[in-house]
Amino acid sequence: MGKCATCGNNYDKSFDVTMAGKTYTFDSFECAIQSLAPVCPHCHCKIIGHGVEEKGVAYCCAHCAKESGARQVKDRA
Repeated sequence: MGKCATCGNNYDKSFDVTMAGKTYTFDSFECAIQSLAPVCPHCHCKIIGHGVEEKGVAYCCAHCAKESGARQVKDRA
């Protein structure tokens, strides 16, 4: 049984995620996303898909990237 790093719940089906050399225990994907997913600097949503990136900045989509001044990203046609 592991204690969730996000909510503190002790859960018999907890799982570990290792990211950047650090291991975290979670009781759900929801808690893992809340703790580890990057945040779009334009709309502030959690980036849980591939997103797009320009100059080291990750955005949830090309629209948000363009609204923030990125010029090299595009949506798939």
